[in-house]
Amino acid sequence: MELNLETVATPPRAAATVVLLRDAPAGLEVFLMKRHGLSDVLGGAYVFPGGKVDAADADLDMAQHGDQPAAALHAGLGERELSEATAAALYVAALREAFEESGVLFAQGAAATPPAAQAAALLRDGASFNAVLAQMALRLQTRAILPWSRWITPVRPSVMNKRFDTRFFVAAVPGGQVARHDDFETTESIWLSPREALRQYWSGQIELAPPQIMSLAHLARHSAVASVLAAAQARRPPVIQPESFDDNGERMICYPGDERHSVREQALPGPTRLFYRNKRFEPLCGFDGLFA
Repeated sequence: MELNLETVATPPRAAATVVLLRDAPAGLEVFLMKRHGLSDVLGGAYVFPGGKVDAADADLDMAQHGDQPAAALHAGLGERELSEATAAALYVAALREAFEESGVLFAQGAAATPPAAQAAALLRDGASFNAVLAQMALRLQTRAILPWSRWITPVRPSVMNKRFDTRFFVAAVPGGQVARHDDFETTESIWLSPREALRQYWSGQIELAPPQIMSLAHLARHSAVASVLAAAQARRPPVIQPESFDDNGERMICYPGDERHSVREQALPGPTRLFYRNKRFEPLCGFDGLFA
């Protein structure tokens, strides 16, 4: 992964991501997709399903197509400065992007049959996400996704020349649904344990950006989906705004709790800084430093 040396002065754009989880015989697994190599955002890297908030996300009638009111979604995010409409739009964006990119639909209708296949067909025919929900009389299952963290790209991004303010949600993949890449924005997909994903990153098999590295290191502390969801419900989502420095020609990214970061309280378990070395981001103490 190449290092970005540009400074970006534009405000970060709102985005939302869903970390899809499942329990496997060997323990917790996470769904990862490889971004198309020509993408201008993390091209070639493995990411969680997600993307930018669209204007239409705020237009959806949550009273008709949601399972809880906007006030509850606002409370779930724990961000007092947000309006209820903005909070609802973030949830809608997360669920829409999860469906568009992985085919996993967190929604229910009157029919007992899971609606994902029919909804996907309508989407392929050119219908918007909101139109699909209206045509099929679906209600989004916002209760199925739980706020996990908030990542704000610094003005000195290290892996891209754009800034995002991304809310990460966690969710168990619904029973009977199969997550896969869309063969458009993403070209490959895989289920891996968080530690195995990081091992493959370390060995050069896959590329990961710092937010994914740190999130996987965090998730590696959990052995099952229930543990992750319980942790999400037990605390307010931490805000992570990395701060980058260049020391003797080497890029260093610091996180809350690091002695060089402006926020002294640690927000995540694991390392408080990553160094750009060997064309990758790594902690000071090597691979094991991700789990210390």
